Amino acid sequence: QLPTGLYKKVLVILHDSVLPYMNEPTLMMDFLTVAYGIGGAISLLALNGLFILIHQHNLEYPDFYKKLYSLLDPSIYHVKYRARFFHLTDLFLSSSHLPAYLVAAFIKRLARLALTAPPEALLMIIPFLCNLFRRHPACRVLVHRPGGPADMSEDPYVMEEEEPSKSRALESSLWEIQSLQSHYHPDVAKAAAVLNHSLSEMEDDISGLLELSAYELFDKEVKKKAVDVPLEFEQVRGLFGKKNDIFAEHFSLD
Repeated sequence: QLPTGLYKKVLVILHDSVLPYMNEPTLMMDFLTVAYGIGGAISLLALNGLFILIHQHNLEYPDFYKKLYSLLDPSIYHVKYRARFFHLTDLFLSSSHLPAYLVAAFIKRLARLALTAPPEALLMIIPFLCNLFRRHPACRVLVHRPGGPADMSEDPYVMEEEEPSKSRALESSLWEIQSLQSHYHPDVAKAAAVLNHSLSEMEDDISGLLELSAYELFDKEVKKKAVDVPLEFEQVRGLFGKKNDIFAEHFSLD
């Protein structure tokens, strides 16, 4: 057992400062799998080392995707390890051999959590979901279901279900993205509207969006050139716009 602070310090550097220099990196399997099962930020940080062991040293982890799915909670859009987590999640969901129900469960859960996410996270997650649709065409039924959410009395997706195969995500519809099309931030609304049209074959590059911060978003808005918008196109002819109304007899605009 390690203190939480020490766990984090070790896991942050393990994948690039320890594993490459070990003669037998597989000796770290037990340590990383236990860390992955702890939950929270420690599980997110353990992903880096597990990724190396799974892809380079044939580590088998039967419940890996179930555990990864369980890590998706509202905090993932706010933690400082967000960029690292989504970079690795993107890699783990890149295989075209993953079952449609699994990818659909990830898409649906990420979309549901996006309803309370900050704008800088939304500008990253929407292209992320679009890339998943490009890789897994079977999941496009979530967007192009006939009738969509209008024909559903309730959403069949079970948010509380820990097993992706039982979440009924493929039976659902992605009404959450439709809701984001009315988001208060115009860039988010514009990004969400992309799913109203056919997606291009080429994936979006999200690498530059992973570490987008609220400060950068605000700075971008502040530096935009102001455009003068005409507020009136007809000259006012009375207090309420009518030339000979009763108010014009008693009140003047001068």
